Amino acid sequence: MIKYGMKWIVVGVILLSLPAVSQEKPQEWSLKSCIDYARQQNIQIRKSRVALEESIENTKEVRAQRLPSLSFSSTHNYMNRPNPGSGDKHSYTGSYDLNSSVTLFQGGKLKKNLQQMDLQSQVQELAIEESEDNIELAITQAFLQLLYVNETVKINENIVEVSESQCSRGKELMDAGLLSPVDFAQLESQYTSDKYQLVVAQSSFANAHLELKQLLELGLNDSMQLVIPALSEEDVLVMLPAKEAVFLTSLSVRPEVKYNQLNVKIAGVEKEKAWAGYLPSLRLSAGLGTSHVSGNSWSSQVKHNWGENVGLTLSIPIFSNRSTRTAVNLARLNIENAELNYESVQKSLLKSVENVYQEAISAQERYRAAQENLKAVELSFRLTQEQFFLGMKNTLEMLTEKNNLQSARLESIQAKYMAILNIQLLNFYQGKEMTVE
Repeated sequence: MIKYGMKWIVVGVILLSLPAVSQEKPQEWSLKSCIDYARQQNIQIRKSRVALEESIENTKEVRAQRLPSLSFSSTHNYMNRPNPGSGDKHSYTGSYDLNSSVTLFQGGKLKKNLQQMDLQSQVQELAIEESEDNIELAITQAFLQLLYVNETVKINENIVEVSESQCSRGKELMDAGLLSPVDFAQLESQYTSDKYQLVVAQSSFANAHLELKQLLELGLNDSMQLVIPALSEEDVLVMLPAKEAVFLTSLSVRPEVKYNQLNVKIAGVEKEKAWAGYLPSLRLSAGLGTSHVSGNSWSSQVKHNWGENVGLTLSIPIFSNRSTRTAVNLARLNIENAELNYESVQKSLLKSVENVYQEAISAQERYRAAQENLKAVELSFRLTQEQFFLGMKNTLEMLTEKNNLQSARLESIQAKYMAILNIQLLNFYQGKEMTVE
């Protein structure tokens, strides 16, 4: 936990790093550069930083409540007597007072207020961290979705090239009388369908690109040159950490766990403040002043009219219409509610870690199976296409194998990116940097 003295250093660093609107944008956008840029420009993160500044100002105000107050006042009156019995018709009076007061004892309320505000500032720091984590998670998901759609575009481009080659070869066979016009029409129909699927994939890529751009809050005229990493099988089949270790680590690093824990402490301090309502309070006050009246020497009057005062005010609560008792009971219920929230967030975190862990295992198994199936389907398609060109297979058989090949490739990349995403999520729950290279 950040200690109070160190907190101001951390806050200073945060405030100095507040982004300018004209921040230079990366020339190439990798996942890391996207995350780094969003951490500085995201509106929710910047709002969280403003909330931290507000909390710091409130803490300063509470700290200042422990110091004596000091005020100066001066009152001046002009009086007109239309029918004075005696003396002047007009008179003028003035007074000058300097007053100070300080609370000596208030049942520990001032101390508890300061402790509460300090804890609240720590909660705001964790809120910034949570906002940064949320945008990092959203961008990672959007970036991986973009990579996935990019590969589907490449697969569809390959399929279109194959369809075009098959149509050209089919035309030659039809002209040679070795392929019927009906079979050739099927090849052309498939070619048209494959081109349509390519357009759909390209449209999906454009939408995924736009989603990432919007998450980064880029303008209409801002372009993005993406860095497409070359992900290997090792990136997909990486050894997973133990599930229990992931969960235990997440309990110590996740900001939502930390600030719910702090909320329990804040509720406890609030109860102590409520109990202070049963205790007496003591306040010290002091002042000095002088005055003058028109008609005599101002300096002489000010000199001789000086007066000083000092006093102690003791307040003892006797009956407060049950307000203190109600405050104590409500504070006790707030503690119970904060403890339930803390327990709930731990259980929710456990559920999330278990789900992600199982998804990662399943995706890796799917990827292994999909790769084996892809090898078999590629071989089957290659042999079937050769036999088709030799007149040993009909058009339907060849198109069926080609569709099987496309499905196998799509299944493989789906499993691939599901595995990579869930591996990154396991890193996320452990407080590690999410990156793909």
